[in-house]
Amino acid sequence: MRRLVSYALVFLLAAATAHAGDAAPLQVRIGYLGYRPDPGPLLSNVIAEPADAGLRGAELAIVDSNSTGRFLKHDYRLESASVDTPEALLQAARAQHDQGLRLFVVNAPAASLRQLSAALPDSLLFNAGSADDSLRTSDCLGNVLHSLPERAMLADALVQFSVVRKWQRALLVVGQRPEDQAYAAALRRAMKRFGMKIVAEKAWQFDNDQRRSAQADMPLFTQTAEYDVVLVADERGDFGEYLPYQTWYPRPVAGTQGLTPTGWHKTVETYGAAQLQKRFEALAGRWMNDRDFAAWIAVRSIAAAVSKLRQDAPFAIRQLALSDQLPLDGFKGRKLSYRSWNGQLRQPIPLVQPRALVSTSPQDGFLHPSNEMDSLGYDHPEVSCRYP
Repeated sequence: MRRLVSYALVFLLAAATAHAGDAAPLQVRIGYLGYRPDPGPLLSNVIAEPADAGLRGAELAIVDSNSTGRFLKHDYRLESASVDTPEALLQAARAQHDQGLRLFVVNAPAASLRQLSAALPDSLLFNAGSADDSLRTSDCLGNVLHSLPERAMLADALVQFSVVRKWQRALLVVGQRPEDQAYAAALRRAMKRFGMKIVAEKAWQFDNDQRRSAQADMPLFTQTAEYDVVLVADERGDFGEYLPYQTWYPRPVAGTQGLTPTGWHKTVETYGAAQLQKRFEALAGRWMNDRDFAAWIAVRSIAAAVSKLRQDAPFAIRQLALSDQLPLDGFKGRKLSYRSWNGQLRQPIPLVQPRALVSTSPQDGFLHPSNEMDSLGYDHPEVSCRYP
């Protein structure tokens, strides 16, 4: 009798395997939508961001997903559109949607992301291009998950390290642009949260070329009450690169220049990251940056969900991602997951200088009731919008 049962089980397994082998491959089509505004003339930031930042990360993730997906008969394909205007981005998104795509990786500013979210209500979008805090706090978009760290996460990561190093007094230097103001607001929030003091805040209002006058101007500009660190908010790089080694007091510079919190950097090499870096450099011929990683982890999130669900329905993927049951490895030494209250990807934040990894936050000693990575960025009680 036992032999008969065993033979029956073997027969059923063989039949199931044969059936799976005859099944048509599951084609998972992902759209990449890229639009970055003209950054304007380079001033202190003489090394421009690559024009294909983000896209190359998505392409590598497609290669990685197909290398494992072929065993499950999953076929991943990327259809990309990189354009020059918000209007062209919306047109490209609608064209991809008309072709049946419902999964998108978006590398675009917050305004364009809001527009795409409203135009594609039946689709799932991964934000790999906007660090805007309001998208995670007061203006949550129900069909958007965020793989790029928000500004609050970056600021919290930096200020945690500053507190550990006992840099308690800061001079805050803020640029003129709206994104600089947003970064400075994140820094103020983080300093209040973790007990740092702003001894002075100065707005950068000069429009001259600091390459000729930084040595003369910067010491006088940074002369104020004594500080332990200079925190700079200059996202475009108009002046920030000329602050290190030119301050009135011989102090470190951190923020958008100097010691910088970021989602990814060439110097991240542990936990298998070196292999990811090598694969990316072989594909793109350059270093992987934070937008590349955000697009890579977005596509890998889709692939991990499809492998578990055996389907590519966008809102089934969203539900799994928000359930804390999505198996997601980002080569950062900890399991990554999406926050259920705003769709932000939890992830450690590297703190880097141009040629070395200095530290990784959250720092030891900064605890949280459920997940210490939630000590970075906006926690559930701080979010006012309701994430559906």
